[in-house]
Amino acid sequence: MSNIVLKVHPDDNLIAALQDLSAGQEVELEGENYRMKTDVPAKHKFLAHDVQMGDPIIMYGVLVGKAKDTIQKGEVATTQNVVHAAQEYTIEEKEVSWLAPDVSRFADKTFDGYHRADGKVGTANYWLVIPLVFCENRNIEMIRKAMVEELGYATGQDYLLNVRQLVSAYQDGSPADVLLQEEIVIPADEQKHRRTFPNVDGIKFLTHDGGCGGTRQDSDTLCALLAGYLDNPNVAGATVLSLGCQNAQVHILQDAIKKINPGFNKPLYILGQQESNSEPEFIAEAVKKTFVGLIEANKLTRKPAPLSKLTVGLECGGSDGFSGISANPAVGHFSDLLVALKGAVILSEFPELNGVEQNLTDRCPDKAMAEKFAKLMRTYHDRAIESGSGFDANPSPGNIKDGLITDAMKSAGAAKKGGTSPVIEVLDYTEQVTRPGLNLLCTPGNDVESTTGLAGSGATLTLFTTGLGTPTGNPICPVIKVSSNNKLSERMKDIIDINTGTIITGEDTIETKGAEILEYVIEVASGRKIPHSVRLVQDDFIPWKRGISL
Repeated sequence: MSNIVLKVHPDDNLIAALQDLSAGQEVELEGENYRMKTDVPAKHKFLAHDVQMGDPIIMYGVLVGKAKDTIQKGEVATTQNVVHAAQEYTIEEKEVSWLAPDVSRFADKTFDGYHRADGKVGTANYWLVIPLVFCENRNIEMIRKAMVEELGYATGQDYLLNVRQLVSAYQDGSPADVLLQEEIVIPADEQKHRRTFPNVDGIKFLTHDGGCGGTRQDSDTLCALLAGYLDNPNVAGATVLSLGCQNAQVHILQDAIKKINPGFNKPLYILGQQESNSEPEFIAEAVKKTFVGLIEANKLTRKPAPLSKLTVGLECGGSDGFSGISANPAVGHFSDLLVALKGAVILSEFPELNGVEQNLTDRCPDKAMAEKFAKLMRTYHDRAIESGSGFDANPSPGNIKDGLITDAMKSAGAAKKGGTSPVIEVLDYTEQVTRPGLNLLCTPGNDVESTTGLAGSGATLTLFTTGLGTPTGNPICPVIKVSSNNKLSERMKDIIDINTGTIITGEDTIETKGAEILEYVIEVASGRKIPHSVRLVQDDFIPWKRGISL
C-alpha cells in the first residue's frame, strides 16, 4: 500500500488521501500523476478524473454518491459537491461459492471458556440482576450498592480503597498514628483474589426505561431481548424483579425463554414486588437469592473449547475515512478466519448496509433468505422516510468531518467487517444465532442499541472498530475496540485494544492484522486479557424500541 494515497477498487473514481495533501501538490499512483486542485485532508477523497453534475461517484467498487456539480480531477469530495446515492439491487437465484482462507495456523487452537449444559460455551461468567419494568430501577440500584463492594467486584478504577479495613482497625482500638499507616490501596490485579466468588466475573445490574407505557410490541420485544441475555452463554443465571402490573408480564418473559431454549435450566429467580410485604423484605429476598445463585455460578471453571464455539459480534462506531480501509477490512479477514474454523460472526447495523445490498443478497444461499434481508432493509428505509429522515442522514458530524460524506460510502466501508464468506442466516432483532458462519442481524446504527442487540442474539464477544474513539461497552459481552489509525490508538490508549493504523502506514497488511485480531480474541475469550471496556465497567444497555434510530 502507498503511504500517501490509495485507490481501493479498480472501478473507483475516488482516491483516498492517507496523508494531508496541499493544493498544487502532485502525487503518483499506479503510473498516473495527480495534481491537487484543493487541499485534501488525510482520510478524505479526491476525484481521479473530471466528473459532471449527476455523474456517479464510485468507491469500494460501488455507487456511494452523485456529483452535485462539476468536480475536477484532484478536487476534494465534500458534502457540498457530492450527494448520497445508493446502488439499486435485484434478487436472483445465484450459485454461492467461497474460497476460505488458510486456517492451518489456528486449526489446533482452543480457548478456555465456561461450558453450559446446552453445549454452548461462554467467554465470561456473569450473574444478571434485571428489571422487567423501569419502576424497579431504583431497587436494582439498591441491590447493586448492597452487593458489589461487599463481594469484591471492581468498580472500573485501577485501584480500590479498602475503607472497611480502617473501620475494623478503629473498632479494635488502633490509635490515629497506626490508622495513618494502614495500607488500604487494593491494586487492580489483586481485586479478583479478594472476590467472594472468584469464578464469577461479575454481577451485572441492568436498568432500562421500558416494560410499560409505550406499545405492547415494545414490551414483547424487551422480553425477547432479556430472554436472549438470560440464554447467552456468558450468563450463569439471573435475578429478575417484576412490579406486577406492567405490560412486560412474567409469563411473556418465560414464553420467550422457552422459544429460544426449551431446555433452559440456569438458576432463575423471579420476584414480584406487589406480592411482597415491604420493600426492605423484597430487596432482602432478592439479595439472598442472588447470593445463593452466585454459589452455584462459582462452581463453574474455565475449560478448553474449540474456536467453533465462539460467536463474535461485529460493530463500528465513531467511524472515520480510514475505517473502511484498515480496521473494518482487518476485522473482515478475522471474520473469514473464524467462519473457516466453523465459528459464527454477526454483522449488524442495517442502516449502514445501505448501498451494499446487492453484494449481501448475492452471498445468500437461497432466494428466501435474500428476500428476508431485502424486506427488513426496505421496511427500515420506508419507516425512516415516513419519520422525515432517511438512510442518507446516517453519517454523523464526526463521520463527515473525518471523510465519510455519504451513507453509502460509510456503508461500503462498514460492510467490510463481514468479510467475504456466504451469508448463512438473516435475523430480525432478538432472533438467535443458531448456525456457524456469517449472520446478518437487523439492528439500528446507534452504537449502544446495536451492541445491546448483538449480545441479545448470542454474541459472546464483540469487535468494535472506531476511527474517532468511543467508550461503548456491554454488560455481558466483552467489547474489544479496534482503532483505524495510529493517532487515535496513541491518544485514547485507555480505550483502544488493537491498532490497525499500521495498515495505513504500511507496516502491516489486512491479513496480518486479521490474524492478530484472532489471536487477541482467543486471549480475551480465555480470560487471560481484559479489554478496556470491561476494565472500565462500560456496561451500556439500551433496548431498541423498533422506532427509527439511525
